[in-house]
Amino acid sequence: MVSLKLQKRLAASVLKCGRNKVWLDPNEVNDISMANSRHTVRKLAKDGLIIRKPQAIHSRWRTRQRMLAKRKGRHTGLGHRKGTKNARMPEKKLWMRRIRILRNLIRRFRKARKLDRHQYRTLYKQIKGNSFKNKRLLLEHILKEKERATRMAKQTAQADHYRNQKKLKVAKRKEKIAKEEAAFTAAA
Repeated sequence: MVSLKLQKRLAASVLKCGRNKVWLDPNEVNDISMANSRHTVRKLAKDGLIIRKPQAIHSRWRTRQRMLAKRKGRHTGLGHRKGTKNARMPEKKLWMRRIRILRNLIRRFRKARKLDRHQYRTLYKQIKGNSFKNKRLLLEHILKEKERATRMAKQTAQADHYRNQKKLKVAKRKEKIAKEEAAFTAAA
């Protein structure tokens, strides 16, 4: 058996691949053994006596199947986890998500004139201070505040009304007393 070590090395260099990827025709060993330069190896490659083997297929089918299962929640138990909870889904990212949602909501409300700038500012600070866990709680709080404001306005209006009535009563009474005094002094 003739050693084709040199030819294999030259072929690998010419075909730009590794030595294991080079295939030498076993029926044409004599012709191949005569090739001792890159030029002759290139000629043999053109004739098809030396071939670059095709790349082995590395299928991603199993990987795709596994990813589909993972999306459904399979293979994600304690035994499959490497990083900490914070490394897998950072708390900061969750915080940013929540804050942006809440801030956008109050911004929209301010734009729609549902909040005035003072209410907006207090809510903004409360959101920053982690007062609201989610959008639902924030909306409930806004509704409660609005109800409280309307109730307070109603109460103040009522109080003003009663105050005015009281003033009128007092003024009438004073007039009555003044008339009685005038009548009493005229009689005396």
